[in-house]
Amino acid sequence: MKHHSNARAKTSKAVARGRNATPAARFKQRARPQSRRCVGSQDVAQPFSPPEDWHEPVGAGDPYKVVVQDPGYGYRHVVTPDEVRDRLAQLPEHFLEGLEIIQLSRVTRKKQSFPCYGMQWGATLYLYPLEESLVETFYSPPRPETVTESQMYGGRWGQPEPGVWTLTWTEETVRDYYLNNILIHELGHLLDERNSSYTDRERYAEWFAIHYGYLATGGRQSRRPRQKVKRRHHAS
Repeated sequence: MKHHSNARAKTSKAVARGRNATPAARFKQRARPQSRRCVGSQDVAQPFSPPEDWHEPVGAGDPYKVVVQDPGYGYRHVVTPDEVRDRLAQLPEHFLEGLEIIQLSRVTRKKQSFPCYGMQWGATLYLYPLEESLVETFYSPPRPETVTESQMYGGRWGQPEPGVWTLTWTEETVRDYYLNNILIHELGHLLDERNSSYTDRERYAEWFAIHYGYLATGGRQSRRPRQKVKRRHHAS
């Protein structure tokens, strides 16, 4: 009974935060904003952008569910439900008490013009698809912090021509980015019961993702490119 009451209390706070929800994300292709954060906030400094599918929190304390939608033409989900469950199972159990649904969402016209990787809204975490090619194209220069963060997880930046920037992922690096950054960042928003401003909530979620995502999975050391060992042939 105590577990359920705690879950209801946390979910009630999460519902209230649904009106102030601040998602993880960064930015993406076409004419895009400098930041690819998929904003779900009514903060006066941020646009109001709720998710397309609203899941009403029930506060029953049941285990969370994973909902999978068709990603859309030319897009793909980069993580599977089992990978999400396995990653969350590595966290303390009480972190998941207020979580009800994780949705692998479809891409929409709105998300193509204002794209994002993830969002927290109420008791639901949303993960959005990526281009099938795993190559993202931008027509405005990325911010230095955006470049640094993506490179932390193995993203490779290029500038094939003036005014065009690309961010290229591999199967391994984009999976790492979603499971150990985006997913954990969004969970940090769900657990944040202290902050109300967009800036403070983002700061907390970024700290949470670094601590429980990046560093908890080995940090820089575990993500160093593996160097091929060259065998030397000695003449007999």
